[in-house]
Amino acid sequence: MEIKAVRMFDHGFMNQAFAFGGEEGKENFDEQIIYRSSLQNFLIDTGSEVILVDTGFPAEFTAPEKKIGAPLYMGEKLNGYMEAFKALGYKPEQVTKILVTHKHPDHTAVLQAFPNAQIYIGAEDADAMKLEGDNIVRATFSDGAYHNFPASQKIVDGVYFIQAKGHTNGNSIVVAEIDGLFYMMHGDVTYCDAALKANKLSIIYEDKVAARKTLDEVREFIQNNPTVYLSTHCPEGYENLEAKSIMKL
Repeated sequence: MEIKAVRMFDHGFMNQAFAFGGEEGKENFDEQIIYRSSLQNFLIDTGSEVILVDTGFPAEFTAPEKKIGAPLYMGEKLNGYMEAFKALGYKPEQVTKILVTHKHPDHTAVLQAFPNAQIYIGAEDADAMKLEGDNIVRATFSDGAYHNFPASQKIVDGVYFIQAKGHTNGNSIVVAEIDGLFYMMHGDVTYCDAALKANKLSIIYEDKVAARKTLDEVREFIQNNPTVYLSTHCPEGYENLEAKSIMKL
């Protein structure tokens, strides 16, 4: 099994108030402290299946321009999602499953480009997006606990879809087990790795209580298992993957 980053934007920034201010309030953090930002999703090649974790923006998407003082600047555009996907050497018809961490367009905008894929998504987010069709799988999380997470669904051997509400009401994370390591693809549980280490929620969530519970569970998992933390919105996402860097808290 192999995981690859589908890279779309890089060399951006976010400020501490945006990344850390979800519970105490933005005013309690320093807007002049800056963390790096990027945008990437992930692909899992099991050898027999090609599984996507989220699908980002199409080529025609125009991101907001760089503005000093902005809470978040996504970065310089590298590729649209499909260009980045194809650059990894795959064709859309090879994709068998898409695991959607949540409904936001930087994670879902190109779902329709994969004709043979089953799309797994939390029911609340599927309903919010009005997704219908035989290929839409509203996750039941009926396989019980996965380590300390209460609700999970096994996708294939070594790949688990885990209920992780908070950022959105249907939010999920994905864990892939490879050679004794746990690769956690989490969407937006945190916007940067610094927030994970500082135990801070970002300012974006639909359910703060659930988001706190999810972050607590993520931190507990990482403390008890050798975890490579694969973020969507900071370059540590692809850097940790390349280095097989185990997160330390």
